[in-house]
Amino acid sequence: MRIIGGKYKSRRIQVPTNLKARPTTDFARESLFNILNNRIDWEETTALDLFSGTGSIAFELISRGCPFVTSVEMNQNHHNFICKAQEILGAKELFPIKADVFKYLQSVREKFDLIFADPPFDLPNGHTIPSIILEKQLLKPEGIFIMEHSRDHNFSHLPLFKEERKYGSVHFSFFENQ
Repeated sequence: MRIIGGKYKSRRIQVPTNLKARPTTDFARESLFNILNNRIDWEETTALDLFSGTGSIAFELISRGCPFVTSVEMNQNHHNFICKAQEILGAKELFPIKADVFKYLQSVREKFDLIFADPPFDLPNGHTIPSIILEKQLLKPEGIFIMEHSRDHNFSHLPLFKEERKYGSVHFSFFENQ
């Protein structure tokens, strides 16, 4: 795993072969952060990374200056890797939580400036994540929610939908709480 920008730029953390995450590709991640750099003041941003996998998005957010990033991952091996990478980097801004995302979303009371969700593409209820986040009003005013998904889903009918960006097989749907 390579961190693309910020204070940890070019840092590589070896991902164990036993992790079964489908990390966001470097190309898609770099494109995403190029978009976000023009919309976000990183030092003022609280973020939530759902289905964190290897934590690549969470670490990218911290590297760019987010003072508070919550990472939610259910898989024990993935959670352990995120905690180990956090220790290697000394990333005190990261708050990893080992939990089922759906249960976490039912109990969370915080609101965030930025929410990123990358559920497994074959997760049966994965397509319900945007509706849950929007119904629970987890975005702060002017907050941004990004859903990574396959081409099989279209979220343009949902409230706050702004746009969809495509990078190969990776699609990002953007929602903004204007």
